[in-house]
Amino acid sequence: MKLSVVLATFNEEKNIAECLRSVKEIVDEIIVFDESSTDKTREIAESLGAKVFKVKHEPLFHITKQKAIDSATGDWILQLDADERVIPALANEIRKVVESPKEKNNGFWIKRKNYFLGHWMKGSGMWPDSTIRLFRRGKGHLPQVSVHEQAQIDGSVGTLENPMEHHTAPTFNKYLVNANRYTTLTALELENKKYPVDVFHLFWWSTAKPLWTFVMLLIRHRGIRDGMYGFVFDLFSGLHFPIAYFKYWQILNNPSVKNKLINWK
Repeated sequence: MKLSVVLATFNEEKNIAECLRSVKEIVDEIIVFDESSTDKTREIAESLGAKVFKVKHEPLFHITKQKAIDSATGDWILQLDADERVIPALANEIRKVVESPKEKNNGFWIKRKNYFLGHWMKGSGMWPDSTIRLFRRGKGHLPQVSVHEQAQIDGSVGTLENPMEHHTAPTFNKYLVNANRYTTLTALELENKKYPVDVFHLFWWSTAKPLWTFVMLLIRHRGIRDGMYGFVFDLFSGLHFPIAYFKYWQILNNPSVKNKLINWK
């Protein structure tokens, strides 16, 4: 039973090596679809045995991820992001699943330990943050409509016991780069839905929704337990909404801005 690891990347030279090394003992094939990185991402991936494909930049990263999934030849597929790490206990668990002839599930949820500025976030809804990443070839696909979508599995889905690590924002600058991309994607979703632009929706997206999000993450989802890390993360999670709405408003008033937002990397 062959296991393929698939990734979509763009300028991940600081992450790609550690990610691939974390799975090197259990994989039979590594597929990397790279959106024309300007750093050494492709060279590093190739040096670690990956099959690397240079492709164009897509407005939604999940489109490129699906291309990588479609290129895999393994019986099982493990879809990763370059800033994720498979700890040894999880690697062993994955290999047992892949090698078991009695396995009935076609996919598996994997918990993620999310790190914000080097701190493991236990609150703010960031733990256990389960996501479907392991599935049989031909039994899982991405809808390719939203940045936070889950893979859809044809058949039963189980849950693995051990988590992976997700180092999404080692620095605040990296967090802001990611946030800029995510707010653009939300703005494009609003455009696609032809969302109203009026005083009521302006108030909701600029004031009520960000305040509600901040309070819910900090109090109900216990972001406060992470101290300053939780406060900052929850605050900027709330600010996602006014920024996205203002980008949407800008697109409506100046359509030429849309391509600049999409192609910003």
